[in-house]
Amino acid sequence: MRNSLPFDFLVDRERNTITIRKAFGAGRQLVWDAYTKSELLDQWFAPKPFTTKTRSMDFREGGYWLYAMIEPNGTEYWGRMDYLSIQPIESYTAMDAFCNEQGEVNPQLPRANWVVSFTDLGEHARVDTVVTYGSLADLETVVQMGMQEGLTSTLERLDELLASLNP
Repeated sequence: MRNSLPFDFLVDRERNTITIRKAFGAGRQLVWDAYTKSELLDQWFAPKPFTTKTRSMDFREGGYWLYAMIEPNGTEYWGRMDYLSIQPIESYTAMDAFCNEQGEVNPQLPRANWVVSFTDLGEHARVDTVVTYGSLADLETVVQMGMQEGLTSTLERLDELLASLNP
């Protein structure tokens, strides 16, 4: 089932940003939980056919989420999301990075600052995510890696999860 709610993926090469706006068919609290609880993130935070597993998660200012996206053949790609500020159910900011299994950041790959905001639309919620890179080259790297296609697939999985949790 396709979600007919709005979805935007906007690349701004002058500001080195990607803005993702997505409305979901669930209330803001459930959508917030899906973004901030590892047991829910593990069910959607990877494009098909990948799966996600959490090594550790400490959702608080100064904490981080260490996770892997796993190919069907077992190859793991590790990521780390360091939480900088949190306004419960409203927004959070974080710094993401590619890393190894121990959470050591890979300086050869781009890092980005994420500002993730949650808007209450009654029976729906909208998430606005602004991802800012340090340079145009870093932005182009993730665009070439398929970030738009990956996020589109990932957010479709979130739609499916929310539909199953919110009959």
